[in-house]
Amino acid sequence: MRTQVCIIGGGPSGLLLGQLLHLSGIDTIVLERQSRAYVKGRIRAGVLENGTCSLLEKAGVGMRLRTEGFVHNGTFIAAAGRQFRIDFQKHTGKSVTVYGQTEVTRDLYEAREDHGGIIIDEGQHVLPCNVTTKSPYVTYEKNGATHRIDCDYVIGCDGFHGISRQTIPDAVRSEFEKVYPFGWLGVLSQTPPVSHELIYANHERGFALCSMRNENLSRYYIQTPLSDHVDHWSDSRFWDELKQRIPEAAADTLITGESLEKSIAPLRSFICEPMRWGSLFLVGDAAHIVPPTGAKGLNLAFSDVHYLSEALIAFYAGDGDEGLERYSKTALARVWKASRFSWWMTTTLHRFPDQGDFSQRMQEAEIAYLETSSAAQTALAENYVGLAF
Repeated sequence: MRTQVCIIGGGPSGLLLGQLLHLSGIDTIVLERQSRAYVKGRIRAGVLENGTCSLLEKAGVGMRLRTEGFVHNGTFIAAAGRQFRIDFQKHTGKSVTVYGQTEVTRDLYEAREDHGGIIIDEGQHVLPCNVTTKSPYVTYEKNGATHRIDCDYVIGCDGFHGISRQTIPDAVRSEFEKVYPFGWLGVLSQTPPVSHELIYANHERGFALCSMRNENLSRYYIQTPLSDHVDHWSDSRFWDELKQRIPEAAADTLITGESLEKSIAPLRSFICEPMRWGSLFLVGDAAHIVPPTGAKGLNLAFSDVHYLSEALIAFYAGDGDEGLERYSKTALARVWKASRFSWWMTTTLHRFPDQGDFSQRMQEAEIAYLETSSAAQTALAENYVGLAF
């Protein structure tokens, strides 16, 4: 089997890249380890930056996003029992859109299928080969047989635990990581959101976030120790703890209900350099992880897709490989800036095990300054709605 671009990973970044390349007449094959039902069913956050929405429109998958997405022109920050609003429109003229990653994946799968694009599901033991030569290929196993895909380029969209990053030799690859000493306990409930916009809350008991998927589906999070287990948290215990951490006005109007899904996710910051090795290119979580505090994970993956799709389209149009040569440097410049914002949001809003009362008060002072400083609010708004691609 032969294609121009072999994409390892059938999540949203791999599907979006495939769609953009297809629209420019570039042949791709998407190779996914899991079943299609598994990929479509994964529950992930969905705060989409302004640029991400534009990219989905460019890919021709923006119709449901326009009609079903919730445009947010600001967000709330809370500390010491009170909250204030950061107005994105006032400070940047832009907004974000709440539209679940599950829905983004569904839209991209449907587009892929409508255009007859190849997706190979449940491909096991995937291995990129010969990526430093002019004849790269990818092997995989399915139904007891080994298969091979010859290609011009291999794109690793296979996440943090995928094989693509590991293909880059240790002597070439540099990895930068910070593992945070806590996780997020998340609950999905079929209840109206407590707020029309997100609430990020700093509290001496730990961080909390009030989010949503739609007008009748809410997503709430509280900070928990890494040693905690989801079985330790009944629904009633979760709701009681959440109410203690968010402002009283929100706690008083919070509608609770049975959890549809409950899980604990660890937090880490991770960046791999470079994001290219020969004909292998890394995209999204394969190269970088951010804590979810700043809502940057999917958006960063899509900015990678933007840079790489533009470079590949230019190359196949006969405009040279300058964009491909610059890809890693260009993508990493934005990755580090977004990672800084996610790190700042995380360290400002969370309770660290050894921080003590002084550090808690310093966090509250930082947030109080944010409340009264137009410059500080502009900086947060610019980063939250997304730095320019």
